[in-house]
Parts: sequence; C-alpha cells; structure tokens
Amino acid sequence: MAETTTVYEMIGGADTIAALVDAFYSRVVEHPGLRPLFPDDITPVRNRQYKFLTQLFGGPRLYSDLYGPPMLRAKHLPHPVTPERAAEWLACMSGAMDEIGLQGPVRDFMFSRLQQTAYHMVNTEDPE
Repeated sequence: MAETTTVYEMIGGADTIAALVDAFYSRVVEHPGLRPLFPDDITPVRNRQYKFLTQLFGGPRLYSDLYGPPMLRAKHLPHPVTPERAAEWLACMSGAMDEIGLQGPVRDFMFSRLQQTAYHMVNTEDPE
C-alpha cells in the first residue's frame, strides 16, 4: 500500500505552518481594514489559525481535537466579513506565502483552498 504525502508534509510541517501564521499576522495587525476585526491580544487567534491550517493541510487534527468541528462560517458571523475584507485577507496570506518562500503547485493548491474558505466566510456586503 502506497503512503500518501500530505500538503503539510510537502511544505515542511509544523515549522512552515508556524512561519506562515507569523508572516500572515504581522501583515494583519498592520492592515487598517482587517485589524479592527481582531482582539487587541491577537495571540489566541494566531494559535487557533496555526491549529486550523495544520489540520486543513493534512497535519495532526489539532483544531478539531481542541475546539470541535471548525464550523468557520458560524464562528465568523459576529464579524462583518465583506468581499473586500476577504480579498484583503487573501492578499495578506499571499504576501505571507511569498515571504516564507512557498512556491509552485503546492502553493497554488493551498491558496485555492484558502480562497474558497475566505469567500465562504463573507456575511456582509461591501459598503456602497
């Protein structure tokens, strides 16, 4: 029986996910459109994101084991997530991926999954 290699393994596992989360949140905390959506202490959010991305890309089930099923849309309903904010979130993630050197088909796959997730979170229209 052939072993399956996960995206998590392909990119280098925990260290790469941690670097991605760090690079991403360094952008988010400086972003005027995104920063207001997050608490003053962003550490718990960073930790949840690390666990979620680890699980999403085939690593250990850190998120579900601690928090249960992700149910991300329901968890984001209290926050006004607009199409513009989803795009801004994705721009921060793309920049973070560039910073840590994620390239090629694995990066494309990861970004595609994150695009689906980001736009699934949209729950408010952009202001006119």
